[in-house]
Amino acid sequence: MAGEPQADCLFCKIVAGEVPATVVRETETTVAFRDINPQAPTHVLVIPRVHHPDAASLAAAEPGIAADILREAGEVAAHDGLESHRIVFNTGSGAGQTVFHAHAHVLGGRGLQWPPG
Repeated sequence: MAGEPQADCLFCKIVAGEVPATVVRETETTVAFRDINPQAPTHVLVIPRVHHPDAASLAAAEPGIAADILREAGEVAAHDGLESHRIVFNTGSGAGQTVFHAHAHVLGGRGLQWPPG
């Protein structure tokens, strides 16, 4: 069920402290941590503490928390001293989503090409 922690969700386990992560920022509504398979010098995931399977679900149910994720993504970029960065939400396996808990990727620290691929 959306909003409730899922026993089989990796990101819910990170939020609960059951799985370690290199956390860079935490708020009342979000957790930001370094990606274990970084695609850029800065690659941080910003997730809501509540479970929603993707960004669209989160935005529909809890738009304030979706906004918190975007705000925290900017804070992560500033913290890492990025002059430019990319924020990516993958929705669905065809778009590359592998963990079905809404999250934003903050990428920077190198030139990023367009289209992203």
